[in-house]
Amino acid sequence: MSTPVTSLSPAELQKAARDHLWLHFTRMSSYKEGEELPIIVRGDGCYLEDINGKRYLDALAGLFAVNIGYGFGEEVGEAAAAQMRELPFYTNWSYGHPRAIELAAEMASVAPGDLNRVFFVSGGSEAVESAWKLARQYHAAKGERRWKVIARRIAYHGTTMGALSINGIASLRTPFEPLVPDAHHVHNTNRYHRPPDETEAEFTAFLLDDLEGMIEQVGADTVAMVIMEPVQNAGGSYTPPEGYWRGVREICDRYGILLCADEVITGFGRVGAWFGSERYDIRPDLITSAKGLSSAHAAIGAVIARDAVMEPFLEGHSMYTHGITFGGHPVMAAIALKNIEIMRRERIVEHVAEKQVDFHKALSQLLDLPIVGDLRGTGFFYALELVKDKETRETFSEEECETLLRGFLSPRLFEAGLICRADDRGDPVIQISPPLVAEQEQFDEIVSILGDVLAEASAKMGR
Repeated sequence: MSTPVTSLSPAELQKAARDHLWLHFTRMSSYKEGEELPIIVRGDGCYLEDINGKRYLDALAGLFAVNIGYGFGEEVGEAAAAQMRELPFYTNWSYGHPRAIELAAEMASVAPGDLNRVFFVSGGSEAVESAWKLARQYHAAKGERRWKVIARRIAYHGTTMGALSINGIASLRTPFEPLVPDAHHVHNTNRYHRPPDETEAEFTAFLLDDLEGMIEQVGADTVAMVIMEPVQNAGGSYTPPEGYWRGVREICDRYGILLCADEVITGFGRVGAWFGSERYDIRPDLITSAKGLSSAHAAIGAVIARDAVMEPFLEGHSMYTHGITFGGHPVMAAIALKNIEIMRRERIVEHVAEKQVDFHKALSQLLDLPIVGDLRGTGFFYALELVKDKETRETFSEEECETLLRGFLSPRLFEAGLICRADDRGDPVIQISPPLVAEQEQFDEIVSILGDVLAEASAKMGR
């Protein structure tokens, strides 16, 4: 075992963590009662190593984010150090600096259509928050009073109050109510529990009727923005049916509503294209991005807007009255630029496009397990839905999910050396989203570990 880069012993780190570190979305009572906190000290490629020397295959890419994997840290670090020597910080509030300008141009070059204007923030939640505020001010600058937003059920869009209000996950919203008013939710594109004889065309028509009906119900002239992920993450990689995005675009155009594609996850190669909007020909007015923009090597995000969205702000005294201190931070921008350079050089996006069929084929083997009901997704972005009965597609109860997901699968998968997510925001799923440098060897390892652990879970749940 190599020596961790810390002056504290493993025991001292555990104590310091229990005494001082407040983890995100974590039941802290576990560590108060003495359970050892996993402490990750290094990474390489698709793998991580903890303080005890144990290796893990990261099949979640550090929350759908470490797109280039863990093998380019030195190169990225050199770019960061060079920028620190040149200009460690300056703001984008009425000023520019070379790295923010260069990064905006690079992002415009890979973004679809005429999405050419880039507003930088620090992460995904801020990007969603900024998009909603921008949509409101865009309409105001045109002399319209529009403020409402429409998203999809079970969709996750962030944790700040505006982004949280847009979330379609009631369990996340409820503890913080009252929220920002006038966020409304329509059906998502999950087909697994739809009528089995429903055609794809009928499903698309149902979804579009639902969206248009909601717009008319809340008042079409009050809706500022429709926001949706190209492939919805929460609930388990819901892909769109044929004609869906074309119809969403037509409805938004008909009612003068801005369409925002939330690409915090799907952007920068995750689905086999630079953006999911390109993959599905969404033609959005706005794109939110973060995570893969820097492959999580820096805290940076952005809203990318069409030229037409910026036009009202180029006249007279109109201004988008919003800003983030660290938006477009020169060191973060330098890291994101290096990330895009690496992605181009290593053909990361092309790799996903070329290997996604092999990844799907490998994961499809898990459908033979009695507890696995559905496999869905695309690119390097998949989910397995777990069921009590494959024939009826009966799902597990809330109590059973507690036992299955948090009581067994999460700790057992980690023990087996695989990092992925057992999630029940919606029906219970296993989310699988490795770094975009993963190869057949990693696909096979994911399937091997998942197969063994899910077989155990199936026996445990009496399947």
